[in-house]
Amino acid sequence: MSKDNNLHSEKRYYTILAITVIIVIVLICQLFNLQIIQHEYKYSADSNAFFKKTLYPARGTISDRKDRLLVYNQPTYDIVYIPREVEPFDTLDFCHILGLTRDQLEKKISDVKDRRLNPGYSSYTLQTLMTQLTVREYGLFQEKLYKFPGFYIQNRALRQYNFVNAAQVLGYVAEVNKTALAEDPYYVRGDYAGKSGIETSYENILRGQKGVEILLRDAHGRIKGKYENGKHDVNPVSGKNLKLAIDIELQAYGEYLMQNKIGSIVMIEPSTGEILCLVTSPTYDPAILLGREFGNNYKSLEQNPSKPLFNRATQGTYPPGSTFKTTQGLIFLEEGIITPETAYSCAGGYPPGGGRPRCHGHGSPLSLVPAIATSCNSYFCYGLNAMLSNRKKYANIREAFDIWKDYLVSMGFGYKLGVDLPSEKRGLIPNSQFYTKAFKTEKWYAQNVISIAIGQGEILATPLQVANLGATIANRGFFYTPHVVRQIQDMPLDKTYTDRRYTGVKEAYYNTIAQGMANAVTGGTCYGINLLPEIAVAGKTGTAENPHGRDHSWFMGFAPVDKPQVAISVLVENAGFGARFAVPIARLMVQKYLKGEIPASEKYLEDNMANAIILPNVLNSWEQRRNDIATQTTTEGETIIEE
Repeated sequence: MSKDNNLHSEKRYYTILAITVIIVIVLICQLFNLQIIQHEYKYSADSNAFFKKTLYPARGTISDRKDRLLVYNQPTYDIVYIPREVEPFDTLDFCHILGLTRDQLEKKISDVKDRRLNPGYSSYTLQTLMTQLTVREYGLFQEKLYKFPGFYIQNRALRQYNFVNAAQVLGYVAEVNKTALAEDPYYVRGDYAGKSGIETSYENILRGQKGVEILLRDAHGRIKGKYENGKHDVNPVSGKNLKLAIDIELQAYGEYLMQNKIGSIVMIEPSTGEILCLVTSPTYDPAILLGREFGNNYKSLEQNPSKPLFNRATQGTYPPGSTFKTTQGLIFLEEGIITPETAYSCAGGYPPGGGRPRCHGHGSPLSLVPAIATSCNSYFCYGLNAMLSNRKKYANIREAFDIWKDYLVSMGFGYKLGVDLPSEKRGLIPNSQFYTKAFKTEKWYAQNVISIAIGQGEILATPLQVANLGATIANRGFFYTPHVVRQIQDMPLDKTYTDRRYTGVKEAYYNTIAQGMANAVTGGTCYGINLLPEIAVAGKTGTAENPHGRDHSWFMGFAPVDKPQVAISVLVENAGFGARFAVPIARLMVQKYLKGEIPASEKYLEDNMANAIILPNVLNSWEQRRNDIATQTTTEGETIIEE
């Protein structure tokens, strides 16, 4: 019996021990959860004793290449609150001060508590209720702040603009969304970040680092001063300032010439890759995307059928037309398909294609330099056929085609160039698989794709890529990745923008193409930009077929020919021949940059270009006067072939 009692006692002992151990483990786990995992009670304890005030840094300023201030900061104020500290208050008075209805106030508070919109919500930490108070609202609210316990005013900075230009380059700043809140712990609800342009490309550099001021509370929650005299405070670090390569005066002039038109002007300094102006039209005043009217104004821009938020210079993709012929000449020379002396005939169109693509009248037969100067379609079709059909050099058409494509990629086509602006498009340079899939056979022929030789068919490029082509020819075979930012305060530029990128085509062949472009200006399709004897310009026009309306007007070139300082592309949608609008606009832009002003003798041209309206379904006065003719006569009586 004694033995049974001992056994029973022993079991009871181990049972009690096991229960005790389990309780201890549960308590330890709960303590770990409360003290390490869950911060709510820590926040509560800290909040009773301390008030941690975020100190927002000044966002970096932005200036142009001549140190003209473009974007700066002005103080603004937000209303923030700690939900746990809010006591019943006069909502009518609160709403009256801030111009809100009761429903609007309740909606704002509800949104703050919604963890789907505000993943970092805690009733013990500061939450943003309302941003960007007007001076009047700030004054009234500050005066009555004592009536609203738990509410505070937070100082911030609001972007301001000195110019109405370069909106798509600069971009805008807006409140961060829930994706940014979830991905980057730097941000809390109510914070602002760059949303487009260089404001977003350089967000991490512009935004700086937040600071914190720790204030001591008394038992009633009243602020009594700095904790330990600010020993634990962290000062904010201002964002770094940016200096752009953009010349804002040149940018503004380009936007003036492009008003009431759709298109783009891009100018690059070939020796550095710096973008001197990047005009996209239509545009807008960047200041309208500020303040509490941001939402309404953004919606208006977004719904505008002309898409002013769309950066056509980097995001618009177009057939490059005859500007593309320069790349074909370079490839054919480097691959030994032709020599500069190789001549082909032209009978107003490409004979093997039954006269298509068609061509305008000029001398025949002709070699490469005059083919560039007169923009002969047939010449480059013959050249492409000779390359793709060459079975002594290439095993099959697919091998030849992919070599052709690789040259174009090395020239900056078919892929993003890497400009320091967001959402750049790559354009399209097809490879052999593209056509094998399209034709559903590996046995396709040069004639099936012949239009790509003249920048049509499936070929697509951005205005930035076409301007970069001009810079590459100006440099005779290399380019720097185009970039908008010239200098970053106390930081070097990324090597991406300072290293040369070579195309693999010999300098001598670039000289040949440059000569053809120079001849196009002195006596060919680009005569309208002939600025001799002061400035020797090399250029190439383009007329890109547009399945949705009138053809697009292109120009690509550089100046001066021997020591280039600027490369340029101009695109005007639905404007017809390249010589019609793109050439005269380029003429004015080159003079503006190299001379600093437009001569009095050119004012008539300036007025004509600036006042012309080239919009879908709009017949402009320029077209009425010229009646869509294919040639024009200058005041000197010289005939210009338009292409």
